[in-house]
Amino acid sequence: MSEPETPAGPDDEELLKQVEEELKRLKVADLLVQTLYTVSSLGYRKLSVEDRDLEQAHLAIESLRALLPVLDGAVAEDVVRDFRQVTANLQLAYADAARD
Repeated sequence: MSEPETPAGPDDEELLKQVEEELKRLKVADLLVQTLYTVSSLGYRKLSVEDRDLEQAHLAIESLRALLPVLDGAVAEDVVRDFRQVTANLQLAYADAARD
């Protein structure tokens, strides 16, 4: 019985080159914006009734507050403004959840 053929894929060297090319194009500011989006989404999730974890929600809020000033001047003003609003809304939602 012969072994099944595996599809030819990029070797390790080619894969490394692809990763290096991606890293060249990636901007730290873009990664930080994506991180803020992910952290804010997770923070809201941790305030939901199903997944309530106030400690984790608080950590999300503090993370947003710490990273936002770093983005001042590095990304468009409206992006920073929107994340400031998200942070404020998350803080209000946290206060509501903490009362329950």
